[in-house]
Amino acid sequence: MGDEPVVVRGAAVQAASVFLDREASVEKAVALISEAGRNGAEIVGFPEGFIPAHPIWFHFHPGTDRQATRFSVELFKNSVEVPGKEITALAAAAREAGTYVVMGVCEKGPGTFGTMYNTQVFISPTEGYVGKHQKLVPTVGERLVHAPGGPDTFGVFNSPFGPVSGLMCGENSNPLAIFALTAEATRVHVMAWPNHFPKIALPMPEISLNAAKAFAQMSKAWVISASAVVDDRIREMIPFSDDDREFLSRDEVGGGSCIVAPDTRLAAGPVVGNEETIVYADMDLDVGIRMKLRHDLAGHYNRPDVFRLLVNRSPSPLMQEVPAGEIATPAIEVPQPVALDWNVVEETEPEHT
Repeated sequence: MGDEPVVVRGAAVQAASVFLDREASVEKAVALISEAGRNGAEIVGFPEGFIPAHPIWFHFHPGTDRQATRFSVELFKNSVEVPGKEITALAAAAREAGTYVVMGVCEKGPGTFGTMYNTQVFISPTEGYVGKHQKLVPTVGERLVHAPGGPDTFGVFNSPFGPVSGLMCGENSNPLAIFALTAEATRVHVMAWPNHFPKIALPMPEISLNAAKAFAQMSKAWVISASAVVDDRIREMIPFSDDDREFLSRDEVGGGSCIVAPDTRLAAGPVVGNEETIVYADMDLDVGIRMKLRHDLAGHYNRPDVFRLLVNRSPSPLMQEVPAGEIATPAIEVPQPVALDWNVVEETEPEHT
């Protein structure tokens, strides 16, 4: 008889957080999770930095001026610990709604002040908090407030319907990250996007749709792409000039949430503009099987004797303690440069694959 067909109802939340208000953003997230659950969602993706906000002020204010610094301080004061009480509240909502949740948050380390991470939190309706992914390389103005993510947070998480993965914004175009997640057999991938891109960039809905289709084409996974939007609270608080206000009022700069099938067909969306909504699609996982049978880029359609990828998940310790009298040794050995002879093929297998 074989495996039964599996259809999973996915949801992409398109909404603005309650800008720089942690408690209100959590409350809004809980309400959206409940709404998605009532509509049958089994996995729901949220935008980047939904709790409490994404640092889009750096598109309008110099990074070290008084206004930008004030916003950045508020970002830290409203960021969350993972796990922590906010994650517990989200887990309770996921359990009640019966849906898997991938939530974008600004994370701070327990007992620290000043260092933050751009994080996606993975929450199961049965197990609660199951893990997190920290953005490996903060983009543009994010670098002023976000630290690079830990390598140990990269990878897929198990779910009842197979491996689930997530990346944020520009990470979704990183070919090595895409290949690594494909090699881990991601079946549902959640993309998280901010409220908008800088003025000098193409509109976010255009780029995010291209990224979602490209990821689906390469991985053969279903892609849930969740974008934030600009609301009146943001328009009142952030602008530096009338030109900024006009930019933040344009519909085409924000949104774009969609769900893309493994054959790159649009199953839902994109919803372009500042409309707050939830995009739904019934995701037939057999579509991924059909597409992988054509070419599985991490399976029979790859040549590991030609292409291999090394993924290092070992975090580098910030501080290493040694007993008194002993000499500390480097935590990581730095390999010496090796001269390469491109005309020679080594017959021995590499130590790490």
